[in-house]
Amino acid sequence: MTGQPSAAQRKVIDAADPVTGRVKGGSALLAALVKRGLVFRHPRPPHDCFLTPAGHRIREAAKAAQAAESSGAAAPVESSPSEDRGVFAARVGGEEDAPEQGPARVREVRGAWEGLLELRRMTNADGSLDRPCGWERAHLVRAAALALEAAGRRPAGPGGDDGYRVRATPQPEAVAVYGPDRDVLRECAAVLERAGWQAGECTEPRSRTRYLLASPRRV
Repeated sequence: MTGQPSAAQRKVIDAADPVTGRVKGGSALLAALVKRGLVFRHPRPPHDCFLTPAGHRIREAAKAAQAAESSGAAAPVESSPSEDRGVFAARVGGEEDAPEQGPARVREVRGAWEGLLELRRMTNADGSLDRPCGWERAHLVRAAALALEAAGRRPAGPGGDDGYRVRATPQPEAVAVYGPDRDVLRECAAVLERAGWQAGECTEPRSRTRYLLASPRRV
């Protein structure tokens, strides 16, 4: 979905628990936030809802704007990633309208990664931080891209030949990661393995292009 969250949705996000990210609201409102990717529903009873990394970013941006307004400073301008304007999206590589790189982007990525680790802690049965959680399995491309960008790997530009590119595959719970050479693929594999993914090099039968096939570990 595109566009900014509605006023009612913003109110729910802003009222989230500052520690756990737990949100409360009407069933229709929460369902809309889940559909936007700003909230996820816990798989175990009582199926409470919590902010996703994207939801946390919106909440933090609102706080920063309020702080700037109260201090008389100019409010920060929200980034414009290709997925949802004003909502953080990890670089998958090859975007035509990619966010500007710089210190602000580094802070955004770091905050999103920390939010994802918190999701792992809250939703993995054993509280494990080194194993992907349900949200990552439901958003494979975004999750793998976030792990790569958070580790400082370079995403490809519009030409697609100078960094990583994360793409969906027909295989369940797997993404393909492409790179300009095997050294980049090895670096990406090492990053994903440290982030709790399994990754191995494969070759496309027709083009003979080398790529990584990566999937989130369950154990």
